[in-house]
Amino acid sequence: MLIFLVTVGVGLWLTSCAGSPDQVAKATPADPEFEAKVLEVIRKNPQVILESVQAYQRSQKKQQEEARSKVFQQLSAEPRLIIRSSPVTGATSQKIVMAEFSDFQCPFCSKAHTTVKQFMAKHQDKVTLVYKHLPLVEIHTEAMPAALASWAALQQGKFWEYHDALFSNQAQLGEKLYVSQATDLGLDLEKFNKDRQSAAAKAAIDKDIELAKSLGVNSTPTFFMNGVGFSGAVDLSEMEEVLTKVQATSK
Repeated sequence: MLIFLVTVGVGLWLTSCAGSPDQVAKATPADPEFEAKVLEVIRKNPQVILESVQAYQRSQKKQQEEARSKVFQQLSAEPRLIIRSSPVTGATSQKIVMAEFSDFQCPFCSKAHTTVKQFMAKHQDKVTLVYKHLPLVEIHTEAMPAALASWAALQQGKFWEYHDALFSNQAQLGEKLYVSQATDLGLDLEKFNKDRQSAAAKAAIDKDIELAKSLGVNSTPTFFMNGVGFSGAVDLSEMEEVLTKVQATSK
């Protein structure tokens, strides 16, 4: 009886957030005596509830880790899978793909930007760079507007030029900069403004954010080179060490 009551009680508690109010109402026992027994078990055995929750959390974590491991294996075997519709530059062969999850207002991303440019200047014939948006909107108010503006620039074939301009002028991020850089690059301003305010722009950024979550990424900058992950404002030598490792395993 103890195990049964606790299992039912905890099960309802753990699943209530996922269901609609109607579903919860249907699932909740209407018998007052049953409810009283569940509450009595919880009061007398709080450790059972804690252990049940912890077991559930461990199970969820294991499932997430297994799913991520599968994705990393896929990226190692087929690096181009991570590209999707994101902007790319560098090698057209796409045998070695470095995905960068970044935020235009992140100071560490700005530092990494310099390193990435140096790295790609040396290895643009070997490495394909793909940019993924991960605007940390909780701490960077201009991260999302900048991401949307860069997506609009992508629609006119000027993503990388616009991307470089945003990082070069990070301290001035804002509406004035977004428009002035679009003007300097010769973009059609009417189309640019329409595109960055579109649902398609928001959907594209959201897809990158969801991909980041599925990979366990919650900070910027974070990189994946053929499934090998590393993060932070790494220096050039560290990035090249990863490349050497990837080249050795891909032969």
